[in-house]
Amino acid sequence: MDPAGQDINLNSPNKGLLSDSMTDVPVDTGMAARTPAVEGLTEAEEEELRAELAKVEEEIVTLRQVLAAKERHCGELKRKLGLSALEGLKQNLSRSWHDVQVSNAYKKTQETLTQAGQKTSAALSTVGSAISRKLGDMRNSATFKSFEDRVGTIKSKVVGGGENGGGHLSSPAGSGDKPVPDHTPF
Repeated sequence: MDPAGQDINLNSPNKGLLSDSMTDVPVDTGMAARTPAVEGLTEAEEEELRAELAKVEEEIVTLRQVLAAKERHCGELKRKLGLSALEGLKQNLSRSWHDVQVSNAYKKTQETLTQAGQKTSAALSTVGSAISRKLGDMRNSATFKSFEDRVGTIKSKVVGGGENGGGHLSSPAGSGDKPVPDHTPF
């Protein structure tokens, strides 16, 4: 890999993916020598700072190499243990869900929702009982009994008329054998 094209940004998505043949990035000492010295520094101080800079840059390269080696080793261990990225994600989600469940906010919310559910259930039960009671009262009312009797009479006439073979309903006014016109309501 060309050292000039090597990604050395620590925030890069390619970090840890450096090749095995990593090389030190040389410091251009020719350019540094041409740069005018900062005022107030002697040549000896400037030379000492440049040496320290080179040493720090060398340490950075070494640390990157060590980090890349550690990341490769970590990947190998995970592969040998059968841990994949999906497995790690699953473990993280499981751990996060557990953390949420033990949080005070979750417990308070769960308690509030449980109470609300119990109150809603009780209210719906009360409404259901009231509706059942009202329907029972309505069924026992004179109006409903009258309506029920009329439906029963019509049903018996329809069923009874079909058995006689006539297929016609007799008029409640006693009009004899005249068929009921088709345009009558009900």
